Amino acid sequence: MPNMVPVFGNREKGGSVTGGMNRIGFVLLAGLIMSGSAWGQHYWRKHNFTVGGGGGIPRGELRTLETSPVFRVGYGYRFHPNFQADVGLDTVFHAANVRDFFESQVGDLRIKDYQYMLPMGGRAIIPLGRVMLYGGGGGVWLRYQESIRQPFGESFRIDCRVCRSRSGWGYYGLLGASVALDRYQNFRLGFSSRVVQGDTSGDSFGPLPAFRTADRWINTALEFTFSF
Repeated sequence: MPNMVPVFGNREKGGSVTGGMNRIGFVLLAGLIMSGSAWGQHYWRKHNFTVGGGGGIPRGELRTLETSPVFRVGYGYRFHPNFQADVGLDTVFHAANVRDFFESQVGDLRIKDYQYMLPMGGRAIIPLGRVMLYGGGGGVWLRYQESIRQPFGESFRIDCRVCRSRSGWGYYGLLGASVALDRYQNFRLGFSSRVVQGDTSGDSFGPLPAFRTADRWINTALEFTFSF
């Protein structure tokens, strides 16, 4: 039988696998530079405010939680045609399915759970006319918090002494796309998926035990962005 030589080359000698990866990286970098040069002839919107909604999918050691609605807000400062600094907040509603009550002087108040994720990072942008492709990442702070429903129409707030919480730090990755809805690209509609990986510790929280867990979330949302 003839000696079969893989088409991708000899890995030990730095064959075409490494070369192919280098070529792909070079093509992507060249695309960013070329698109940035073309786009740089025009004014790009520096301030970008985003709101959106979708679903938060728990993974890792959070598989006992439920896929739940997520609400997203964010701000991005686009200091270069191809780069933007980001900060935002993802709020997942009731993924731990907490259904407790707090006995107060005004009656039993419902306790519900929320999962907060505060991403701080940046993204690389490829503008293609009205279409924008982007990807990025950074650090993220996570906090899972129980809260009580405050009495309606009252001027005071009740502290929940039995509400539990846990928190921690991690990192995230982001991929998304959007399209401009107007000629001047002040309004955009798009979607993005943020994969969050981190560790949290603290109180037991729904089905989560009272020790450190390795958490993962996949938060995908439809987004509306106002830019100026």
